[in-house]
Parts: sequence; C-alpha cells; structure tokens
Amino acid sequence: MRGKLMFITGLAAGFVLGSRAGREKYEEITANAKKVWEHPTVQEAAGVAQAQANKLYTEGKDKLNESKIGEKLKSASTSSSTGSETSTLSTSGSGMTSSNGTGTTY
Repeated sequence: MRGKLMFITGLAAGFVLGSRAGREKYEEITANAKKVWEHPTVQEAAGVAQAQANKLYTEGKDKLNESKIGEKLKSASTSSSTGSETSTLSTSGSGMTSSNGTGTTY
C-alpha cells in the first residue's frame, strides 16, 4: 500500500512539474487531494494509524525504561553534571522535550 501511495504521489508531482497546463492543473490536483484528505474514511484511517503509532511509542518507551540501557539513562540523568550546560529529557505525554540549560526547550 505504501509503495502504491508513493508511486501515485510521485506520478502526481511529475505531472505537475512537467505539465504545460500550469497553474490550473495544479489547482485542480490540490483541490482533489484536499477532498480526499478531508473524506471521513481517510480521516478515520489517519486516526487509527495515529493511535497505533502512539501505542507503539508508549510500548517502546516502557520497554526501553525496563532495559539495561534505560537503567543507564536513568542513572545518568540523576547524576550531577559538570559545567553550566546540562541536558534534561522529559517524556511526559506523547511528546519529548529537551532542555540544554540555556532556557531553550526543544
């Protein structure tokens, strides 16, 4: 399925870039793509895929935390660092933030 989607995307991009029809054809393609994306079935599939990705992320995070590498990461984050720049990772919720000690959160 992914291969077919990539092929169709490449075909559409090639058509748009190589088309002599220009802007009109581009607008038609983008309007059709928007209609497809906003279709309830597509949105439902996107929601299912996002839920599965979140589940896999959570499971992977839990397995990492239970592994030896996770234990090393925990012990490294609790030990004090030298210098003024420290690195802190927080995995709360579904996102991951990192601070470099300069007040900037990534």
